Amino acid sequence: MAGDPVASLLTQLVIYPSLMRAWSSPTVPRLGHLGPAPSPAVFNSASRTVEAITPTGKARLYVCGITPYDATHVGHAATYVAFDLLNRAWRDAGRDVCYVQNVTDVDDPLLERAHATGEDWQALAERETELFRDDMTAMRVLAPDQYVGAVEAIPMIVEMIDRLQRLGHAYDVDGDLYFSVHADPRFGKVSGLDEASMLELFPERGGDPDRPGKKHPLDCLLWRAERPGEPAWDSDLGRGRPGWHIECSAIAVHHLGESFDIQGGGSDLAFPHHEMSASEAQVALEGSPYARAYMHAGMVGYQGAKMSKSKGNLVLVSSLLASGTDPMALRLALLRHHYRSDWEWTEEELRGGESWLAEWRVAVETSSGSGMGAATGPAVVAVRQALAEDLDAPAATEAVRRWARATNEGADRSERGAGEVIRELVDARLGIAL
Repeated sequence: MAGDPVASLLTQLVIYPSLMRAWSSPTVPRLGHLGPAPSPAVFNSASRTVEAITPTGKARLYVCGITPYDATHVGHAATYVAFDLLNRAWRDAGRDVCYVQNVTDVDDPLLERAHATGEDWQALAERETELFRDDMTAMRVLAPDQYVGAVEAIPMIVEMIDRLQRLGHAYDVDGDLYFSVHADPRFGKVSGLDEASMLELFPERGGDPDRPGKKHPLDCLLWRAERPGEPAWDSDLGRGRPGWHIECSAIAVHHLGESFDIQGGGSDLAFPHHEMSASEAQVALEGSPYARAYMHAGMVGYQGAKMSKSKGNLVLVSSLLASGTDPMALRLALLRHHYRSDWEWTEEELRGGESWLAEWRVAVETSSGSGMGAATGPAVVAVRQALAEDLDAPAATEAVRRWARATNEGADRSERGAGEVIRELVDARLGIAL
């Protein structure tokens, strides 16, 4: 395997195991006794079509994680719940899954927040990462198999940057290293944006198109040389810290290999983050595809704008839970929207989730054990089929609601112990504990 770019990059795996601690996953009921489940097809943002994803061996999923300078908001939760549905769909279809997620535990937004508040940046990152873990546990999101911080990933990041340098596609600007994005002939295929649109968005999303010395305005930062008062690490590249995009390129290739099945995240990451992460990896791998498909969750708005830390229009998961909100009601409120849709959070959204959850719980309770409930076969088929068709959670939750109403209203009480079947189904496929 000498000279194999994939082998070269993956040699780090044994040397640099993941150190970041994830959260504890809930036990997921197995539904084999209900018959086989269909494999999911999903909307590939790069091809703009719904595609059946058929993994070879384990299903390999990478979802971009948080930059931990503030608490988890409802928009974050919607994204991670969406990819949790995919994880559960694969598992119910009989697939083993390898799920990797990063934590950007050193980056400009984190350092800026720490400076503004006078807090140690590491303490801030750890506190907010722990809060994220708590939120994901409460929301019953399955934990990643590898949860990797940017700081611990620096050796594998340096390895990838070093390779880009040796191939002639990284260059120096006043001690910082940049990637020549047009070295990848597929640059632009992930987001589908033309260059004019990219140039408009780039400065809004962390880019520096006007920096003197760059070969092209869209070229992105790989390695930032040490600045006074900023954290830095020694490396063969000089003392400094990694850029944002290369972090995910290196972690994904390291833990999942080339051409893994799905790269996921919010739709605001399609450009520049996923576009540039893919190009960096594809150039380092000398043409091998980074991911087979790209999935992007829609944005959740609040008070007329996309919910975001920079705008401050946040509805925090931790605040909702502290006020007594049932996390299952919150999860159900999120699932009543298709993962790709953009929508606005309101109090009515939460009230709707609470109402449906109460309705489901009454139906399950009254029809468990020796109780009678509506026939479960149609609900099982409808839930599985809806989630196989681009994770159509609204259709899946509506199928459960139909069953609950038929049971509660007495329109159909033909099946003894029906509640136990629905309880397992809703737990395994929708992640909701009844």
